[in-house]
Amino acid sequence: MSTIVIEHIKASELPDQWAEKLHAKPDETFTVIIEAERASQAQPGSQTRAAFGMWRDREDIGDVAAYVRRLRQPRF
Repeated sequence: MSTIVIEHIKASELPDQWAEKLHAKPDETFTVIIEAERASQAQPGSQTRAAFGMWRDREDIGDVAAYVRRLRQPRF
């Protein structure tokens, strides 16, 4: 799987839709990570929010979203 990481990019250089979604100020900087989706991840119509990053490849956790919700629950 190929990954592209673009660091320290100004909001003014992002596509307009991205900047709007982030409510970004023009001088704010961001890191953009672009990865190809695995076939199992790209399911049209799926309403499940995927946990990603350090949790993505954990084989010992069956339902990552539920696991992360349990971790966050005491804070709310």
